[in-house]
Amino acid sequence: MKFTKMQGAGNDFVLVEAAGMQPDWSRISVTMCDRHYGVGADGLLVLLPSSVADFRMRIFNADGSESDVCGNGMRCMIKYYIDSNSSDVAADGISVETMAGIRKVRLSEKKGKVTEVQTDMGMPKFGEKEIPVKAGNCMLDIKPMNACTVTVEGRELKLNPVSMGNPHAVYFVDEPVADYPLVQIAPKVEVHEIFPRGVNFEVVRVIDKKHIEARVWERGVGETLACGSGACAITVAARVHGYVDENVDVKLPGGVLKVEWDGTGDVFLSGPAETVFTGDWQD
Repeated sequence: MKFTKMQGAGNDFVLVEAAGMQPDWSRISVTMCDRHYGVGADGLLVLLPSSVADFRMRIFNADGSESDVCGNGMRCMIKYYIDSNSSDVAADGISVETMAGIRKVRLSEKKGKVTEVQTDMGMPKFGEKEIPVKAGNCMLDIKPMNACTVTVEGRELKLNPVSMGNPHAVYFVDEPVADYPLVQIAPKVEVHEIFPRGVNFEVVRVIDKKHIEARVWERGVGETLACGSGACAITVAARVHGYVDENVDVKLPGGVLKVEWDGTGDVFLSGPAETVFTGDWQD
């Protein structure tokens, strides 16, 4: 099975073009993503044919669980698709079928070469069933976000739940995020009883109206160098609170992701996507 190793701001993936293949992707994800005995990655991207979009994307985490959507993974898959099908790419962009719905992609070109890929991540959702979150089990603070306070490891955390097609809990701090005990706190937040499907946890410090620094703990993976949907959830939460403007640079350990949200419509994400190497996997 041929694969391509890719990364976006350090968030790395193994990509497989899988038309006509029906293996146990969950099992394969666990073995391929293992950093000692496999290729090593945060997740497995499976590119499939689609009858409603240019292609269909499935994303499996390193623990074998499947996610609905992944911003960095989507950009990596789009780069792969463009590199492989450059003559067939429509001038108005690309559409991607995900478990969270169809996502549109804006392409910027210079002298016939794609210079930037901006992904439409859809509209953020704040409903208890849409995230999902059992907000009734914690003390609500603000609407429409259903922000609530929970206690984890003796710490009171004011969480801001947002769905970007997958669930996120954004937590704002005043100190540098590098100093936050993420590895101690995040695993407990990920499986907290108020999140029936688990949650991605982001610890965030707002620098100014256009700059944020953050670290992300992804459900089913652990701490990652970057998270595209997480950067979107962070920006949405910060804008709802009035902390930031429409365009924000989110600095993560692996690099900077750019997020655009007007406060009412879809969220747009842009950032790097690179091919690392290709190979053959003998299962």
